[in-house]
Amino acid sequence: MSLNDYLKEARSKGHAIGHFNFSTVDVLRAIVEGAKEGGASAVMVGTSEGEAEFLGMKEAVLLVHAAREEYDFPVFLNADHYKSFEKCREAIDAGYDTVLFDGSKLSYEENLATAKKVVDYARSRADVDPALELKGGVEGEIGYLKGSSEIQEKVEISSADYTQPEQAQSFVQQTGVDRLAIVFGNIHGIVKEVVFTAPTPDGVGAPTATSGEEHLDIEHLKKIVSAVPDTPLVLHGASGLKDEEVSAAIKAGIANVHFNTELRVAYTEGIEKAIHQDQKLETTPYKYLGPAAEAVKKVVIEKVRLFIK
Repeated sequence: MSLNDYLKEARSKGHAIGHFNFSTVDVLRAIVEGAKEGGASAVMVGTSEGEAEFLGMKEAVLLVHAAREEYDFPVFLNADHYKSFEKCREAIDAGYDTVLFDGSKLSYEENLATAKKVVDYARSRADVDPALELKGGVEGEIGYLKGSSEIQEKVEISSADYTQPEQAQSFVQQTGVDRLAIVFGNIHGIVKEVVFTAPTPDGVGAPTATSGEEHLDIEHLKKIVSAVPDTPLVLHGASGLKDEEVSAAIKAGIANVHFNTELRVAYTEGIEKAIHQDQKLETTPYKYLGPAAEAVKKVVIEKVRLFIK
């Protein structure tokens, strides 16, 4: 089965497939073990441009291939938020299963044109040799997803940042992307305070701003689902969201959920705790990396079980 098959199967059941980032082999193993033990049908693992630079694209491909064989489990490697055609092409040529071209900070026209270029390149390789076909295709993104994969004090968002249903429909039709990352209140990273700015309905006067927790606009999500009913939709920036928010998004039509920051926090805290355990300084890497990876695994199990409730 391809990644799209797993996503469509999950959505038909009111479930979602998880996506988790890694930059070390112990975290990769923890993700795969957690996904399998948690009852997932498959899992996506991703490397951002920075994570891929640290680990190496070819190394990431080989490690995922080894994990897929060792655990006898469907694992799909994603190039996560790659921001140029050149970087997407590099990941495709290295053997990634799927790529996310993130042109959300470009103009809509530039985003669309480059996403189509990535899709066309991926398909041209498959035309030459079917064995080179991506197992997960190409993901596009529209809407302005704010924040970063870290803990942040405050982030300001606006409904003007949201993915518009009509644009989503046009984008999918013109680019041929297999999945679409959308914005409907989600933010990258863990945010302590969200300032939401709502424009006035008539566009006249100053917008109003309210402070509070991160909150997804499920009604807006439903409008996007109606506009692109056959395209798997992706929730990025799920770290920090309450479980009921994630569950509501899945029930409304989200097929793929991304977590990164919560894994990073669990890993970092696990290392710090293990290094200073029993009031002595631990210097043997596997003795402090092992417990940290176990902390990551626990997070993955919790999330996967949430996705298939």
